[in-house]
Amino acid sequence: MQKILVVDDEIGIRELLSEILRDEGYQVRLAENAGQARTLRGQGRPDLVLLDIWMPDTDGITLLKEWASAGLLTMPVVMMSGHGTIDTAVEATRIGAYDFLEKPIALQKLLATVGRALRSGEQQVKPTLVLATLGRAPLVAELKQRLERVANLKSPLLLTAEAGSGVELCAKFVHQPNAPWVAPDNLAALAESPLDLLNQAREGTLFLHEVGDLNRMEQKGLLLIIGKLEKYNTRLICATARPLPELVAQGAFDARLYGMVATVTVRVPSLREHREDIPDLANLFLLRSVEAKEVAPRHFSTAALNALRNYDWPGNLNQLESAVRSLALTAPGDEIGVGDVNQGLLLFGTQQATAPGLPLDLPLREARDAFERVYFEHHIGKEGGNMSRVADSVGLERTHLYRKLKQLGIRLARRNDE
Repeated sequence: MQKILVVDDEIGIRELLSEILRDEGYQVRLAENAGQARTLRGQGRPDLVLLDIWMPDTDGITLLKEWASAGLLTMPVVMMSGHGTIDTAVEATRIGAYDFLEKPIALQKLLATVGRALRSGEQQVKPTLVLATLGRAPLVAELKQRLERVANLKSPLLLTAEAGSGVELCAKFVHQPNAPWVAPDNLAALAESPLDLLNQAREGTLFLHEVGDLNRMEQKGLLLIIGKLEKYNTRLICATARPLPELVAQGAFDARLYGMVATVTVRVPSLREHREDIPDLANLFLLRSVEAKEVAPRHFSTAALNALRNYDWPGNLNQLESAVRSLALTAPGDEIGVGDVNQGLLLFGTQQATAPGLPLDLPLREARDAFERVYFEHHIGKEGGNMSRVADSVGLERTHLYRKLKQLGIRLARRNDE
């Protein structure tokens, strides 16, 4: 049964909409203000939200912006207003609303809009990460200000960060909307067909996720691309977790290329530098797993969130997400407690896992698979999803590594959340 959340401060309208929609076979939940709507959205993703614009605590446009900036606008939202204007409708659509209904709402128009919106929302699966979801710490606010200052420049941008710190979120923040976005997983294309990459990114952005790993031929291809950026009207954004000046001094990275890619450099802070944001991030990652129906609804205890907050997370966002997913899959109860977190950190941390952290009651093969799953997810998170470095860390050839991950059911998402 599809779930619809109705948010309106007028009790008569809430009850009328509820009656109509329940008669049509929908499950309806009601909120009389933005505060209640936030609470209900936090408990799970509805299939559709009917959201009033004018409410006493927080208006609907502001709530829509909150959900969009937090990566929670993963369901269609239809705005409602008795005082609607074209400007308001355009603003709501720009933020991400599916449609706009003016009160009083005709029954047939309501049902037709609800039907279309629900069909459009079937592909929206889980909360997405955007720059705002990195957190609200002063360090993150400063990062956003720096990126805003360089967003409209044409020169290449270099993002320096530890692996998994969110560089692609930063690159997408700078990227111009509705323009091509090219982020090749395999940087060998820089040597094999650099102009093909540039042509794909024409009038848009070319994002390279780890330029510190480029070999000589790939560096030559990147030099060729930089020389033609203006012609193709393309913005180049590079990222690295490696010390490029040291690589230049060692002769492993072309000095001229370094001077070109580092024209404008922005450092992205590690997760431990804004650890006050870890509880919110952990809750968001858990919500992603719940809304993707990977796990049943569950939540962290306050003590569990504090334990996550106090850990250093050398693999940053990617490692935190991997740990939260593992905890969501393995914790026995609806509440993930501090004991679950401490056992999980034995496997994700630098300490050797002891018996309480291992699945000793399973048959040997299942126990081995459970350990290997956590082991590989740990290294993938630690290396920020860079499979070349993961292969080196675990001592496997890459083809064998991919085969093993497929066997264990570990899905490799594109590195959008780096």
